Amino acid sequence: MPSSTSFNPNGRQELKHAISNAEYYVLRNKLLHFMHSDPNAGRDGKYHIRSTYFDNFDNKVLTEKKEGFLNRDKYRVRIYEKCDRVVNLERKSKRNNVTFKSKCTITRSEYERICVGDIQWMETDERELIRDLYREMIYHLIKPQTVVDYEREALIYPYGNVRITFDCKVQSSLQNIDMFNKQLPMVDVLDPNLVILEVKYDEYLPEVIKLLLQLSDTRQEAYSKYQLSRMYG
Repeated sequence: MPSSTSFNPNGRQELKHAISNAEYYVLRNKLLHFMHSDPNAGRDGKYHIRSTYFDNFDNKVLTEKKEGFLNRDKYRVRIYEKCDRVVNLERKSKRNNVTFKSKCTITRSEYERICVGDIQWMETDERELIRDLYREMIYHLIKPQTVVDYEREALIYPYGNVRITFDCKVQSSLQNIDMFNKQLPMVDVLDPNLVILEVKYDEYLPEVIKLLLQLSDTRQEAYSKYQLSRMYG
C-alpha cells in the first residue's frame, strides 16, 4: 500500500489568517457565490477533525515552526468525526515556503502500537511514509505528543485548485494521546471570537478569489493549530 500525495506533487501555496466571526460570516457568504462546499461535509457544511501530532522531548517540531524554518516536516495521525473508520498518517512538509503533503492509511491498532513504543515493525513496512516516520522516531525521538480537535468548513474552486477552509473550536488534549476516546478531555486554545482562515492553491490564486479575500482586519500569522495547542502545555 503506497503512500499518496494529496497535494500537487510540485507543492502548494498556503496562507493562514485569523479573522473575526463577523468577517467569517461575511466572507463565507461572498465566497459561496463562486465556490462550492466540500462534498464530504455534513448538512451544515462542516466536519470534525481530530489529529495527533508528533514531537520530541526537545520540542523540535514546535521550535522549527515558531522560528520559521524554511525546510521542516510535521507528522500527524488524523481521523474524522472521532471515528476509526478512516485513519491516516500524514506528513506535512515545508520546502522554501511551498507546502507538500503525503499520507497513507493506517489502522487503529497500528496507531496504538506506535503510542506504546512498539515500532520495530515499521522499519520494513511496505508503506514508505511508515518507514520515514520510523526513522524520525529513532533518530529524532519524536512520538505522539498531543491531540487537537476542531471544526472545519471547506470551500472549493476548480481554477487554480483553490481550497479555502475555516477552522473554529480548536481544542487540545494537552498531553493525552488517547485519540479514539470520544470523551477525551479537551481545553479550548483559540479565542472563541476568532476563526482560522486557510487559503491553499497551486500555481496561482484566481483574481476573483483574491479580491474577495481582501479583509479589513486580517492578521496573516502562523496560526498553526499544533502551535496553539502547545501554548497550553
